[in-house]
Amino acid sequence: MAVAEREWARASREDILEAFSHHPRIGDRESLRARFPATREWSLSEQSALAAADERTLDELARANREYEERFGYIFIVCASGRSASAILSLLSARLVHEPAEELKVAAEEQMKITRLRLEKLLRDEPEGATA
Repeated sequence: MAVAEREWARASREDILEAFSHHPRIGDRESLRARFPATREWSLSEQSALAAADERTLDELARANREYEERFGYIFIVCASGRSASAILSLLSARLVHEPAEELKVAAEEQMKITRLRLEKLLRDEPEGATA
């Protein structure tokens, strides 16, 4: 975990944007199925609270996602695990007012949270006696 955090802290802007490009848009189930089959189950699990959201909230989330991407040039990155659709929408709305440099830093921190969560899952699910 320490190595992952150290390497992420040294990542360039291009590296960070590359990492972002490997995520589906929050709440975009079609993109998730079509483009991200390798991590689909993890992403579905992390975004599971979105399944309970009403249509109005999902529509607003889609609209705010588009606005975010137009403003910053990359998708909204958030560690969605355990967060409701309305909580994610609130976070997204609050982050829309950030300056681009500030938002990139916040998004990179969220990416590290996702990475940490996924590394923990990998280590937990690793068969006994396997080596990394």
